[in-house]
Amino acid sequence: MLNAVAAFLLLTLLIALVRIWRGPAPADRMLASQLFGTTGVALLMVLAHAQSMPALMDVALTLAVLSVLAIVAFVTRVVRIDQPANSPDAESEARHD
Repeated sequence: MLNAVAAFLLLTLLIALVRIWRGPAPADRMLASQLFGTTGVALLMVLAHAQSMPALMDVALTLAVLSVLAIVAFVTRVVRIDQPANSPDAESEARHD
């Protein structure tokens, strides 16, 4: 049963890899890479249990942390959280409060 789950997760990773390769937008690619990270964590945890290798759990946790750091880097680079306070967007949000 665990091998079937691992095979399904590998298929999901393949689909995510195709989405990363083809795009179309950077946000789509980033979401697919997030899927790649979370599915990779799930796959490693299933394999750790199936093969009785607790070291794979440590690798899964490391991959989870790296996945979170990747999304934070993407958001700060593309979305631009650090906009200046006198930008038109900040002023319109201040009026709504």
